[in-house]
Amino acid sequence: MISGYFAVIQPIGSWNKHGFTDNFSGIHVIGFPFGMNILKSDNFGISFEVVPSIRTEHGISRVNSVLFHPGAMLRFKHGFTFIGRAAFETSGRFGLTPVVSQVLAKGKHTNMYGALPFPVRFGNDQPASIGIGVQIGVRF
Repeated sequence: MISGYFAVIQPIGSWNKHGFTDNFSGIHVIGFPFGMNILKSDNFGISFEVVPSIRTEHGISRVNSVLFHPGAMLRFKHGFTFIGRAAFETSGRFGLTPVVSQVLAKGKHTNMYGALPFPVRFGNDQPASIGIGVQIGVRF
């Protein structure tokens, strides 16, 4: 079975060797994940995701980066899913993103879901970091 989805992701912040940086003090980034899931069984699938991000700083908004985010899905009972994603950003960062997802509301042809991604990033002459975000989306 193949399904698609669209979502909005709000990064909360990230930690690196310099401490915690939140996403609400001077600079704001928001992402718009969309993708497709190919389910090989009731418990396993492959997911292909693209996430353009918009960054607002000093009153100017621009596309900050596009994230290519393939991964493997492990589906469990009660609408719970774990997704292990590889991460390749056009900004030069790379890494992985473990994601915990839960179906919030089931419809006849769509499901609303919530997710907590934990991006781990390296590269682009920046310190390694780990972050957290909140994602809300619709699967169809």
